Amino acid sequence: MALTESFEYKLEIIPPYSVIQCRRADIVSKDGVEIARSYHRTVYSPGSDVSEAPQEVQDVAGVLWTQEVIDAYLASIAAQQPDV
Repeated sequence: MALTESFEYKLEIIPPYSVIQCRRADIVSKDGVEIARSYHRTVYSPGSDVSEAPQEVQDVAGVLWTQEVIDAYLASIAAQQPDV
């Protein structure tokens, strides 16, 4: 009657700047049968530090987040800031 917990990841890529959403499912099993599941979502924007993220997120960010994409994303954020 041991309880075990495992994780399952689902990645979603949001255009146009390749924002990465990572949904983690925390699954609790008892004797090999799932008895509970909960979800947690983390969002990673281009240029974010993903060093602590799951390896899948790091791999996708390394491919999609070119310097051009990061610069375009940062410019879009700056354009949304009110003038001071």
